[in-house]
Amino acid sequence: MIKVLFVCHGNICRSTMSEYVMKYLTDQAGVASEFYIDSAATSREEIGNGVHHGTRQKLKEVGIPCGNHRARQMMRRDYEEFDYIIGMDAWNIRNIMRIIGSDPEKKVSMLLDFSDRPGTEIADPWYTGNFDATYDDVLEGCTGLLEHLKNTEAFLNL
Repeated sequence: MIKVLFVCHGNICRSTMSEYVMKYLTDQAGVASEFYIDSAATSREEIGNGVHHGTRQKLKEVGIPCGNHRARQMMRRDYEEFDYIIGMDAWNIRNIMRIIGSDPEKKVSMLLDFSDRPGTEIADPWYTGNFDATYDDVLEGCTGLLEHLKNTEAFLNL
């Protein structure tokens, strides 16, 4: 099983959108049962809160189911439990590293590192209000991540 954790600041917009988009893509590819996909926050600000209404609305608009997610904070033990820890921007990556201490297994990266735009950050719609642009970036990153995973030994052994 391939375990992926998406991480953003509050776990109500970008990481949650990424979680549900990736679940949808793996389901469409017929490999959902081979994945465990979750999301978390680097901060404590939104712990226990549900998916942001803008994220929920955008996912509904594109036909992607959105469950009863509640925000949680990333923990140090997540490093041992997940194969991929995917942040949305450089600030997320810094905070992920603060939480886990180090990344000896090279599990941490930004979502758009799996696209033709490595190093590009996904803007936070909490501030921009542009859930369409965030969705486009998330879809691009998740599609690239799934393509990347299809070429890994773990995926080929499924």
